[in-house]
Amino acid sequence: MPQLKTQPILVTKRLTLRAIEGEDEEDMLDLLTNTEVGKTYMLPEFAQREDARPLFDRLKDLSADNGRFVYGICLHGRIIGMLNDVEIDGARVELGYVIHPAYQNQGYATEALTAGIDSLFQAGISTVETGAFEGNLASMRVMEKSGMHRIPRTDQIDYRGNTHTCVYYQKNAKNR
Repeated sequence: MPQLKTQPILVTKRLTLRAIEGEDEEDMLDLLTNTEVGKTYMLPEFAQREDARPLFDRLKDLSADNGRFVYGICLHGRIIGMLNDVEIDGARVELGYVIHPAYQNQGYATEALTAGIDSLFQAGISTVETGAFEGNLASMRVMEKSGMHRIPRTDQIDYRGNTHTCVYYQKNAKNR
């Protein structure tokens, strides 16, 4: 597996993207169990907050693995979101991202996604893709502002009792 995380910390104008650590547990549980987050970021439905702890532990472990691309998105030292690999296929990586609703509509997702794409290109990845449910216009705008372009790929995804059309965006290293 290629080394995707060639930089342990990514720093942008306002954010720090870094490994998820033990002290991030409460912020991450807030994110993972947030009802609004669960509408568009595919997560299990947790009956109670404590049920999300194993997922937090898994994400913490993945974020420490240089073969995986998992970062906590931090503002002033606190986790407000996450950027993660969804699928790795050779020189193509599909990313997912989420920002806690309290911090949305401030450009943080665009800033984090752009930094992640740039880092993957520097690591030798040639293509980065992202996806969103068709009605998630805010996420599609984030992808566009990050320099991505919609591609003809779509998937039908069953999630939380509904079937969603997922649309995909892509950016290639050669078209930076």
